[in-house]
Amino acid sequence: MTDLDLLHFEQLKKDVQAQYLEQHTPSFDDISKWKGIDIIYFQEDLRKKAKGNISEKSFYTYFKTSPVTKLPRIDMLNLLSIYTGYESWYEFKKQHLFAGELLTEDENLDEEDLKELEKTISASLNLPKTENSTEKTEFKVQENIDLQKSNTENQIVNKNSEKHQTADIEIQKPKKNFVKKNAWAIITSILILITGLLGFKDTIFQKTYTYCFTDADRAVSVMNTIEIKVIKENESPILYKIKPGECFRYSTKDKNLKLQISAPFYEDLEVNRSLENAPEEEMIELKPDDYKMAVNYFSIKDANGNPELLKQKRKQLDNLISNNAIIYQVYDNATYGIETLDKQKYITLVTTPTTSLKNLSVIEMKREKGKIVSIKFKIANTDENNK
Repeated sequence: MTDLDLLHFEQLKKDVQAQYLEQHTPSFDDISKWKGIDIIYFQEDLRKKAKGNISEKSFYTYFKTSPVTKLPRIDMLNLLSIYTGYESWYEFKKQHLFAGELLTEDENLDEEDLKELEKTISASLNLPKTENSTEKTEFKVQENIDLQKSNTENQIVNKNSEKHQTADIEIQKPKKNFVKKNAWAIITSILILITGLLGFKDTIFQKTYTYCFTDADRAVSVMNTIEIKVIKENESPILYKIKPGECFRYSTKDKNLKLQISAPFYEDLEVNRSLENAPEEEMIELKPDDYKMAVNYFSIKDANGNPELLKQKRKQLDNLISNNAIIYQVYDNATYGIETLDKQKYITLVTTPTTSLKNLSVIEMKREKGKIVSIKFKIANTDENNK
């Protein structure tokens, strides 16, 4: 990668921006200021015209920073070049040569390939020297073997003398009392056993309890992420997140257990259990929150571009969501973690037909006085190939 390549990429970003602005009107003309719904619409246009996609994380990495310090992968460069009307990244550079710049096909080689080529050439040039050094090494090894043979007799004499000295010492040692020797071994074993019991007493006396969760109205497993807080006296709560359809397993030696259970589309539940005679496995019913489920349903419902259905969808969401609702969109990148939307922006987002809405999932939803007052959601990335 050269500095000229980085300058070419900055040119390509400007061409991408100009191409999109020909048929679209984002919140800002400058591509580095796009976010949220602007990025979703750009991804949709890229899929239509170039038959490919870049992830939201890649967009923030390469378009939010100018100038960039590293190039994207070649497949992303080719995709963006095709979007702007060129056959490939190489063809784009070819049409935007700087003064004095030479562009050859060898530039398509990766740096790793060039290094491997240099190693191969270097190994070929050094081959005769390697053979000579091998012969010298073999000669030195033979000399060492001869020296070892010359000292063999002295070594044997030393070993025999050591054996005789050891035998004399053993004859002079008095025999130890057999009973006393075993007594120390028994005492040591008992001490080790007591230490082990003290160290692992919590694990030994713990008992594991399993709690599974079912929909109170439908009698099926709860297919939402469930958050469980274990409340202990004089301690901070411990939070556990349970995947959809899975059970919660908790090991404890306590006599009582207090749980606070919450899920996106269900009413919060507090569970108190005396564990002295409690069963090891239990099924807990969660009551669905109809308002939360309705908002989620209308958010992800596909209207297939039908104007009447879209109008009905907007009206239903408008009735269910409070005018002062606080709505957050969560992103999977470190550059831009969360964005706040108002009620109308959220309704516009979920009523605009895009393929990205298939990946919309609600993380948290709160209701007060018959209206949804808080929504936290994310649109998962499915194309994380360009890093």
